[in-house]
Amino acid sequence: MEPSAIPSSPEELAELLHELRLVRRQRKESLRADDRARQSLLAAERSAIFTKTGGRCHICGGTIHGAWQADHVFPHSGGGGHAADNYLPAHALCNNYRWDYTSEEFQHILKLGVWLRTQIERKTPLGLRAAKSFLASETVRESRRKRPQINANPESNHEA
Repeated sequence: MEPSAIPSSPEELAELLHELRLVRRQRKESLRADDRARQSLLAAERSAIFTKTGGRCHICGGTIHGAWQADHVFPHSGGGGHAADNYLPAHALCNNYRWDYTSEEFQHILKLGVWLRTQIERKTPLGLRAAKSFLASETVRESRRKRPQINANPESNHEA
């Protein structure tokens, strides 16, 4: 995808990001009428999908250990099918944060994230404010996560 022109003002950047989100939502709405049911992948299909990238997440490139998700290359919300050739392996975290962003949206998100990371690392006033806000947001997000229930009987919590 060709990189888009750099917006000339913060307002233009905000408007561009807003427009990209609206286009994605409209596309998703228009496809909802289709309502194609997701189908489970067979074990052999999952194995073939995992092998495509040598056991690496196609989003971040990291090695996958344990559970992973089969991520649509062409998003289901964008009309992509459920055939095995439309999947690549991904860490759950990577796949969940990528959502169904368009390529252009995701490129902006990555650029913003890398830039903000630099601001945080350099401890600029903006970076420190952003880090503080991010940590507060992460604390709230983590508090909403479902935790596995631990049985009240300690002996039943040990594996055999």
